[in-house]
Amino acid sequence: MFSATSRSLDQPKPATGNGQGSAALRSSPSAFEPASASAAATGTSVIGRDLTLLGEKITIVSQNRLRVDGDIRGNVHGKEVIITDGGSVEGMVCAEKIDVHGGVRGSIRAVSVTLHATGEVDGDIMHHTLAISEGAQFDGRVRRSNDTAELMPVLDPELIAAGQV
Repeated sequence: MFSATSRSLDQPKPATGNGQGSAALRSSPSAFEPASASAAATGTSVIGRDLTLLGEKITIVSQNRLRVDGDIRGNVHGKEVIITDGGSVEGMVCAEKIDVHGGVRGSIRAVSVTLHATGEVDGDIMHHTLAISEGAQFDGRVRRSNDTAELMPVLDPELIAAGQV
């Protein structure tokens, strides 16, 4: 259900032909982001297609935008989380805004959640606003919250590590 090989990404892949490996990719603008100062200001982090994060009690925390192209088996907290067609998360995803193009097996908690046509969610969604595109697959319960404060992600790694989330 969440195989990265079963999805095709509609967006172009970043160029890797410079011979400098992934360090060069981190320092150069992504093909998904405009090459402007505003892209640097948003601080987009990427879990690449070739990356799989496994382990018990793993939590990824991003202070800004996180794009998941690979596979994560753990929890994700961020200001904005984008799970692309080739990406998947097995665990809780918590953010102010979540866009699901790929797969999520676990709960979602966000102020704004969008399940796109290629998105697959197997878990509960707690939200303030929810949009589900035709073709999206969803199996779980939905609860709308009027209190956006309870939906806001905790982005302090120390609080998460202390179990205060």
